[in-house]
Amino acid sequence: MTKRATAVAGMFYPDNTTELRALIDQSFSNQRFGPGKVRSSTLSANNQDRKIYGIVSPHAGYIYSGAIAANGFYEVASVNFRDVIMVGPNHYGIGSWVAGMREGTWETPLGEVQVNSQMADEIKKRSAALDFDDYAHSRDHCLEVQLPFLQYVKQDFKIVPVVLVSQNRDIALDLGNAISQTVMEMNALDSTLLLASSDFTHYEPNSEAHKKDGELIKTILSLDVSRFYTILERMNISACGYGAIATMMVAAKNLGATRGELLKYATSGDVTGDVGAVVGYSSIVFV
Repeated sequence: MTKRATAVAGMFYPDNTTELRALIDQSFSNQRFGPGKVRSSTLSANNQDRKIYGIVSPHAGYIYSGAIAANGFYEVASVNFRDVIMVGPNHYGIGSWVAGMREGTWETPLGEVQVNSQMADEIKKRSAALDFDDYAHSRDHCLEVQLPFLQYVKQDFKIVPVVLVSQNRDIALDLGNAISQTVMEMNALDSTLLLASSDFTHYEPNSEAHKKDGELIKTILSLDVSRFYTILERMNISACGYGAIATMMVAAKNLGATRGELLKYATSGDVTGDVGAVVGYSSIVFV
């Protein structure tokens, strides 16, 4: 069985278990950018009257985006998920253009997470684009950095990881439809969490990032995939995981989501004070 070793432990997040847990604790308790409180596995009043289908989560180094990411993981801590279907961008362009993994385990300093082979097979049956390619996952950080947060809020779950080189609208529709069909036909709606991994505007002035990302986020909150791609192209927005976001917009809407809710948006400039060339981060839930 394939073991996918950590690629960015010690760089994007600590490779020491104690230090990693401490940094995640700090991300949750961060009053300015995080939820300001440690996660709870019990239902909050905010979650009792709504279903969370999935989240959009950033994937930068934890010192930059960890607190923003913690907002989404705080919300899903009370969701009884057993599987996480994770889609993100293939930053290195290696391997298949739409690459899943059929089997194996992913390692992090907090332990191992197993791939759900049955669910991966079922998604592939329904997708014309998806291939299985372990090599495509070997170096990328976009899904790896989500795992310690997931492990922090949930003891036992499996994943279906997918990374995208090709992120056009047709791919998003193909994969999003395949994901939602699989979830429904496996009767897994109540036990599956969707996760889109993406940062937003890259290396532009802080004010410009806020402006551009604000317009794109409006289309995500309305689950309008056509408008999403229109704004993305018209405003030349450099969100790296745009196809992952669109895929999960399609899947979540098919499964019953009616909107997205913005939990937190901030840039690296907001976090560090260096506002000349920033990266945007957003935490969004689909409900």
